[in-house]
Amino acid sequence: MSIRTLNCIVPPHVLEHLRQSSDTAVREAALTTLLDTTMLRGQRSVRGSLLGLASPAQGRRTVFDCGHRTNLATAVLARSEDGAASADASVDQAFDGLGSTRQFYGDVLGRNSIDDRGMRLDGYVHRGVRYNNAFWDGQEMVFGDGDGRIFTDFTGSLDVIGHELTHGVTEFTAGLEYHVQSGALNESISDVFGSLVKQWVRQQTADQADWLIGDEIFTPDVDADALRSLKSPGEAYDSELLGKDPQPAHMRDFVDLPDTEAGDNGGVHVNSGIPNKAFYLVATGIGGYAWEAPGHIWYESLRASTATTDFQGFADTTFSKAGELFGQDSVEQKAVASAWGDVGLPVSCAPKGMRSGPSGGAGGGGDPLGDLSRQVSELARQLQELTQQVQGQPKPSGKGGRSGAGRA
Repeated sequence: MSIRTLNCIVPPHVLEHLRQSSDTAVREAALTTLLDTTMLRGQRSVRGSLLGLASPAQGRRTVFDCGHRTNLATAVLARSEDGAASADASVDQAFDGLGSTRQFYGDVLGRNSIDDRGMRLDGYVHRGVRYNNAFWDGQEMVFGDGDGRIFTDFTGSLDVIGHELTHGVTEFTAGLEYHVQSGALNESISDVFGSLVKQWVRQQTADQADWLIGDEIFTPDVDADALRSLKSPGEAYDSELLGKDPQPAHMRDFVDLPDTEAGDNGGVHVNSGIPNKAFYLVATGIGGYAWEAPGHIWYESLRASTATTDFQGFADTTFSKAGELFGQDSVEQKAVASAWGDVGLPVSCAPKGMRSGPSGGAGGGGDPLGDLSRQVSELARQLQELTQQVQGQPKPSGKGGRSGAGRA
């Protein structure tokens, strides 16, 4: 299986915005990170050729210290599976995060490490100087310390670790190609399971969880909730420093970007907000712990997907898997159908009456009056926007919260 790109937690549009900062230190750190990432992508095909060749190791963890260098080959051993805790907080946080993710996949989903064959988990901390990112490169997890102005130590965010390691899980299952819809789905899968790892460790229900990705990697001076929000795509941040979170929460707002490195491979970090919102709606629609029914539906759907699976294909698969796991016309299956309908992706294989439903609800697809009411509301919204545009007024804010995709 080949690897198509480097998977970094901080999307390029955030770094590009920081590169325009009037603050010299912020601008230089962003530029250095962008250049480093470009260089690493050039090396990716070499590292990717080694994927799957490592011998099974029962998911044993090893953390190395790069000493602020960029060459991983010069890193020194900092902690091993049988070793004592380190005096370096970054080492221990990385070690614990790798372990929590490994245990989540093992205990909840019955998966033996990233490749389901006991693949060892290697982590590298203190990469580079003021490196504003963390990434999975097909073999290991690598963490920067951040610049101290915008970003802090990336090992401090469990959902970031879960997100990046899940890219490995995706590589060994569906192998979703990293561009346009399959790439955005790839990113969404990592956001979903990164969030589930955190929720599982904290023993939080869907209603108790924050549904944020990277909320702990910003310094206290940065006005931002997180890098992304599964609950409210498009609302994770909005500031002069970072710009406006560009994620859509509905297919009508899908962002068409060039399938290039500068275009984020067709907007993989942007359009992932759509399936992210769908999962959030499924989880809150079913209720309880999101890693139980919703997590199993998403995991089995990932295993049943292919490299080119798009949003519609994945939506249809989750509906089918919900039926297989929990029964046809079950609460779980209705929740799946309702959620995808709410983000503008009605399940094509669902009975007509189940293809849409009240936002976050576990069913309701058989309510024709409710469907009609939502259609009327949507037409009224469109008419209001058209009137405002003609009059030169700005469109209403909160694009993810319109027409059934409602904010919760």
